Amino acid sequence: MVNLILRKGAEEARNQLPDLLDAAEKGRSTVITRHGRPVAALVPIAAYGAAICQQPLTPVAGSGRGLWGQNSTRTLRKLRDEWSR
Repeated sequence: MVNLILRKGAEEARNQLPDLLDAAEKGRSTVITRHGRPVAALVPIAAYGAAICQQPLTPVAGSGRGLWGQNSTRTLRKLRDEWSR
């Protein structure tokens, strides 16, 4: 079963809020747009809980620095040459 995400303009979402809440209770998400640009999402509460519990990846950023040595280009060329023989 494919769970399609609905897209609604802000005015349309306002007019259809009871229906969108029913859809959320059934597990369907709705992206609310303003002038065609996504600005919010109405999601089932279970999906919201999972999203706020997810740990951010920001602390991992840059953790590979120095992994390839002082000159990463040289190291990668050496590995490439080693495997191309």
